[in-house]
Amino acid sequence: MVNKADSAEKVVEIKQGQSAEPDVRPARKGIYLLPNLLTTGALFGGFYAVLSGFSGEYEWAAMAIFAAMLFDGLDGRVARMTNTQSDFGVQYDSLSDMVSFGVAPAIVAYGWGVSDLGKLGLAAAFVYASCAALRLARFNVQAGVSDGKVFTGLPSPVAAALVAGFVWSLHNVEPSFWLSSLAAILTTTAGLLMVSNFEYPSFKQFDLKGKVPFIAILSAVMGFVVITIDPPRILLAIAIAFAFSAPLLWVGKKLRLIPARE
Repeated sequence: MVNKADSAEKVVEIKQGQSAEPDVRPARKGIYLLPNLLTTGALFGGFYAVLSGFSGEYEWAAMAIFAAMLFDGLDGRVARMTNTQSDFGVQYDSLSDMVSFGVAPAIVAYGWGVSDLGKLGLAAAFVYASCAALRLARFNVQAGVSDGKVFTGLPSPVAAALVAGFVWSLHNVEPSFWLSSLAAILTTTAGLLMVSNFEYPSFKQFDLKGKVPFIAILSAVMGFVVITIDPPRILLAIAIAFAFSAPLLWVGKKLRLIPARE
């Protein structure tokens, strides 16, 4: 038998806004600070490179792009090491890459000397920027099905290193017609390599938390020493070697100079 007094009290509580059922609210979703902070650093590097390119400070613009590469290389590894990967971080990283390695190198190359070619220079810069966008979109689509050991197409940071390294090496040289043409060819080639089907190693399988031989640390130190001798030209040489390694391997296999893997 229902007690009328108890029923009346429940009605009064409901009218006063106190529901009989517990108030269940969805938990707010946050984002991981450290990896996204590093991604923001990469984004700022690209943003600063664009501003420096507009101001004609191409040396600083190129250095800002390389600084963005450093932050971009750290954010993913830090996320994996600290187990702080997220879908938000993946999308944020792609947007940052588009600014730092897609838009910024195209603007820097165009302002330095590619613009002297007129519409051809504009086309070269746009080909690079559009190929960078296509490269990043394809990477996001294939992220769930790829084993992560290789990249299909030249990674956008290496493509940016080609363009930025070239401009950095010649930032104090007045661009002639031939230098502008060479810059346009290099910019276009870097863009097309990004959307190619050539396979490049990702180096994601390296375990940074594990132990390594002493010679590995010594090699890393010597590598930094060599780079400091002439940073723009040595970084450009490294980028060229990596970017054209896959096409040369493909040509070697086609000519049967390199045995194909079974």
